[in-house]
Amino acid sequence: MYSKKVLTRFENPKHVKAMANPSSTGQVGNPACGDVMKIFLKIKDNQIIDASVQTYGCVAAIAASDALCEIVIGKTIAEAEALTFQDVLNVLGEVPQLKVHCSQLGISALKKAINEYKTGNSEDQKCKTCPGYNKLKEKSNA
Repeated sequence: MYSKKVLTRFENPKHVKAMANPSSTGQVGNPACGDVMKIFLKIKDNQIIDASVQTYGCVAAIAASDALCEIVIGKTIAEAEALTFQDVLNVLGEVPQLKVHCSQLGISALKKAINEYKTGNSEDQKCKTCPGYNKLKEKSNA
């Protein structure tokens, strides 16, 4: 089962929310288990100053993504790029072996967000040039 530490983080996540005007985002999903994670990063002077996540998934997925946000805040881009799923597990404590992939999914979302930041290739930036972008934006703001 899950440790008390994992359950506490799942029941009281600190970083589970959308972020207004993030510097970058990274979204990944695992078709095998149905988990989806979207991480939002706010970056200033090459340092991650804030992070949040929206996660659709199990206890381990939500706890792992919340822990990941806690880990990356204050790190430089290079330090965040060097993180591994083991760093997330070290913060979480013990999780069932079948749920280790949740921490790997979080790292994948982080790497995607960092790549988006470094390349300036965000989905939102790409969409701004699409003909229907303003209509979509108006609907989401209504």
